[in-house]
Amino acid sequence: MRYRIFLYLIIAIVTSIAGAQTLTIRDKLTGEPLEQVTIYSEQPNAATVTDNRGHAEISAFKTAANILIERVGYRPVALSYEQLAEIGFTLQLEQAPFSMSEVVVSASRWAQEKRDIPTKVVSIRSADMKLQNPQTAADLLSTSGEVFVQKSQLGGGSPMIRGFATNRVLIAVDGVRMNTAIFRSGNLQNVISLDPFATQRTEITFGPGSVMYGSDAISAVMGFYTLSPLFASNGKTHVAGNAAMRTSSANFEKTGHADIAFGGKKWAFLTSATVTDYNDQRMGGNGPDEYLRREYVATIDGRDSTIANPDPEEQVSTGFRQLNLMQKIRFKPAENWDLNLGIHYSGTSDYPRYDRLLRYRGDNLRSAEWYYGPQIWSMNALNILHSGSNRWYDNFSATAAYHFFKESRHDRDFRSSERHHRTETVDVFTANLDFEKGWKQRHLLFYGVEAVFNTVGSTGEDEDISTGIRQPGPSRYPDGAKWHSYGAYLNYRLKASQKLTLQAGTRFNVVTLDATFDTTFYPFPFTTAETENGAVIGSFGAAYKPADDWQFNANLSTGFRAPNVDDVGKIFDSEPGAVVVPNPGLEPEYAYNAELGISKIFGDVVKLDVAGYYTLLNNAMVRRDFTLNGQDSIVYDGELSRVFALQNAAEATVRGVEFGVEMRLPGGVDLLSRFSYQRGEEELDDGSTAPLRHAAPWFGATHLTYSRSHLKADLYAIYNGEIAYEDLAPEEQSKDYIYAIDDNGNPYSPGWFTLNLKSVIQLNDALKLSAGVENILDKRYRPYSSGIVAAGRNFIAAMYFTF
Repeated sequence: MRYRIFLYLIIAIVTSIAGAQTLTIRDKLTGEPLEQVTIYSEQPNAATVTDNRGHAEISAFKTAANILIERVGYRPVALSYEQLAEIGFTLQLEQAPFSMSEVVVSASRWAQEKRDIPTKVVSIRSADMKLQNPQTAADLLSTSGEVFVQKSQLGGGSPMIRGFATNRVLIAVDGVRMNTAIFRSGNLQNVISLDPFATQRTEITFGPGSVMYGSDAISAVMGFYTLSPLFASNGKTHVAGNAAMRTSSANFEKTGHADIAFGGKKWAFLTSATVTDYNDQRMGGNGPDEYLRREYVATIDGRDSTIANPDPEEQVSTGFRQLNLMQKIRFKPAENWDLNLGIHYSGTSDYPRYDRLLRYRGDNLRSAEWYYGPQIWSMNALNILHSGSNRWYDNFSATAAYHFFKESRHDRDFRSSERHHRTETVDVFTANLDFEKGWKQRHLLFYGVEAVFNTVGSTGEDEDISTGIRQPGPSRYPDGAKWHSYGAYLNYRLKASQKLTLQAGTRFNVVTLDATFDTTFYPFPFTTAETENGAVIGSFGAAYKPADDWQFNANLSTGFRAPNVDDVGKIFDSEPGAVVVPNPGLEPEYAYNAELGISKIFGDVVKLDVAGYYTLLNNAMVRRDFTLNGQDSIVYDGELSRVFALQNAAEATVRGVEFGVEMRLPGGVDLLSRFSYQRGEEELDDGSTAPLRHAAPWFGATHLTYSRSHLKADLYAIYNGEIAYEDLAPEEQSKDYIYAIDDNGNPYSPGWFTLNLKSVIQLNDALKLSAGVENILDKRYRPYSSGIVAAGRNFIAAMYFTF
């Protein structure tokens, strides 16, 4: 009997040891659990982050002699697994003035020390979200102070980064590219499909990222990393969850969120859901009168009428609703295998294209209706991670994903009975194989292959609203068009010394496009487009650290963007009296980028960082005059319109500088300021130059924060420079309906600033309350190129519950 008891005891101990191990991390001063703490080792290469209870599962680190544990604002700690065991797997982190250490993933698709990366990377963590309370993922990006966001409507958000935007920046979700074959050169709102509440960490890698991500990564990669479930620890099932409620006054936001996670020894699950509802947005009371919504169109008893707006500061027809769902399933069949399945869904209600509702034709508003149908995005992604040193790799990752996208456009002119419907779908399959191999402590090799398959569905219908009869109409894209990409990359990192790290990479990519054009409605002089474009690109950079408080970065890189279905095959009205038609002769555009960066810490009191860059875009795809069957104008949607097409007709240049300063002041007060300046130009047909459309005006933010015990408060200003009429891009100069009017009667984008106050208080381990007011001075302003006017004075209240 004693033998059996002893045997059972040994089995229980072995089972416990073989199970997962949880590390708990807290703030040394307040004792609060710390989420978003990065835990990282190179041998073995493993990385994880703590959850909302300060817990992280670290069984993958059992053989690690050096585990780096760090979080922005805290002193980094390096311990072995055995040392963590000696302190009972409970660690307290001490707040630190500054740190140059941070672990990031998006730059190489594997965890790396930020100090070893020669390009600029900015991270946004979920803790920042609970203070700033962004409504959408686009707003989440703007909280960094380093990304300018344009909005055509409330359900919008198009990031502009270093002079480029839309299909010249790349979005990745858990390492899977989100860009599709119909990402357009005009402003996009696909990023709002992502849920800030389900986002654990966001990384913005500045500069071309085509070596790692292929086409489209001309000026930046925005990497969103979603919540991940944890396994049980010491035989105890892991159960954790969050709930949140939030409201704001400017658009009467009503948001609810909940997520719950369960973790066993080998299986772990996480479910997340967020529901949002926005009313029409109110603008501020102090600013240009041109922005007021004085009248709108309403259909009464079947007849369109122009209605005087009793409250011109209310932007009628801007509200919408959104639902986000996420399910994660994780399986660990053995110590060195980790399987992750992510299922994502996002869907909106119909939402108005607000800027199109502001256009006039003569004395009347042009459109009675102009709205997007529900924007649907779903992604199913399976990732298999294997850690085990062998001849070919130390770590291996295989990812297969399927995306489905659906969007539609619906419009009807004032007092017209014909409503136009254009519906697009995209089916996307992606496959990635990524490998990491290190040797002799100095050499690290990243390599891999990628395949992307896009199939576009596009239909058009014209509806007579008086009879309800629908008949086929012209589609936006060639139905059934295919866009495929195949790439292989190699990235090598050398630690030449303790102070110098060198990194070089190259990629070979082939992109094919196959489309058949329907000539039923437009007599195109072509019926097919078949292209195959190859690209070889590269990068070389250095990170030099003469001391712990100094860092110099230098990087040379190239990027490319192959024409997609939107570039080659779209027909649409870009503005009144203009129509863009297909051009199957497009070729890829290439970016050549140089960047320098310096960071310096002065005595634990001040940290400065400066980055300067220059980008040349060669063979740029730009809109130019075109002819269709010898005609420079055609009738489109009942209106004689001048013909344009995208063409490889120009070079474009962007140069800019970015400044940052952080100061630690007495009494728990900190000062943080960010400032970005950029200047973009494109070559015109006559050899002259004009401003580049997506080069934002100078912008920045300055924060004065106070932290004490369980309270954090942030008083900050956001500011934006003016763009005079002569400095507007040519295509912007005709959009007088979204700009203010200068003394000469020309449209321009005025400068502006807002004053804001946010706060968050931790009542206990389970409950946080957040409150704030944005735009305290009730400024009426419209960010550059935006259709909707920004919110006026906006009161925010939120509650976060954790268990």
